[in-house]
Formats: sequence, structure tokens, C-alpha cells
Amino acid sequence: MRRILLGLAAIVTIAVGLGVHALGSGFAGDAAGDVLYAVLIYLLAAIVLRRGAWILALAWCVGVEFFQLTGWPAAWGSPWTLVFGSGFAWTDLAFYAIGVALAAGIDRALLARRVRGDTGDRGAV
Repeated sequence: MRRILLGLAAIVTIAVGLGVHALGSGFAGDAAGDVLYAVLIYLLAAIVLRRGAWILALAWCVGVEFFQLTGWPAAWGSPWTLVFGSGFAWTDLAFYAIGVALAAGIDRALLARRVRGDTGDRGAV
């Protein structure tokens, strides 16, 4: 069940990310895109791994950012720039860390709630 929910969350994240991308660039749009990209990578890693998905997600994001220094992603053009970006920016690394931390934190909180058996039904009659 968890993998299905992670997959659905990934689809929603892609849709929101494409919506942000369609609105244009600028600092806020770029920041939101980077955070959403990191969230997506975390969700995909969490589908495959039970533990340590945040490590894989953060490593992937950092690797992709440094890969941009080669110039290859920009040369490849669309749609590859949606996956690999086009230009290196130090600030992207911070936004990736925020996205991974956000996704991992929410995932951990939801898992803890599920383990406790907490349904959110507090004393309902």
C-alpha cells in the first residue's frame, strides 16, 4: 500500500512541477522547481528502498547538479533539461536538501503514525 501511495504522490509532484515550470522562471519558480524535483526523487527512491531513500535522493540531486558543469544536459536540450537541468547553481543544492528533508520528514511522520495505529479519529462518536 505504501508504494502505491508513494507512486501517486510522485504523479502529483510531477504535475505540480510541470505547472510551476509552465509558469516561467525567476527565483521563486526555480526554487519551487528544485524543491519539487528533490521531492520527486525522494519519492522514487522510497518506492525502491525501505530505508535510506533520503541518502539516494540527495546523492542523485547533488550528482545531477554537478553533472550540469559538463555542459552535456544543456547541449542535449529538451526533454533532458527537465530531468538534468541546464546550468549549475550553488543555490540549487540548498533547495534540493530542503526538498529531500521535507519529503523524508513527512514520510517518516506518516510511517510513525501508521505504526502507532493512529487513524486520526480522536474520540469520535
